[in-house]
Amino acid sequence: MSDTAPVVCPSCFETFEVAVPPPGETPCEVDYDCEVCCRPMLIVFEDDDGDVAAWARGLGE
Repeated sequence: MSDTAPVVCPSCFETFEVAVPPPGETPCEVDYDCEVCCRPMLIVFEDDDGDVAAWARGLGE
């Protein structure tokens, strides 16, 4: 299991790494500000066969 996962910002489309929660705490959504453009987003964490997958969506999606 990785401690971080890559996420693509839905506003500026830059990729950055975020810390992932333990698989037992997924699925979940976390409010997060992009580390590049600082725009708000939701990062969705899902269990993927013992690993945690992450992807981001804008607040209006």
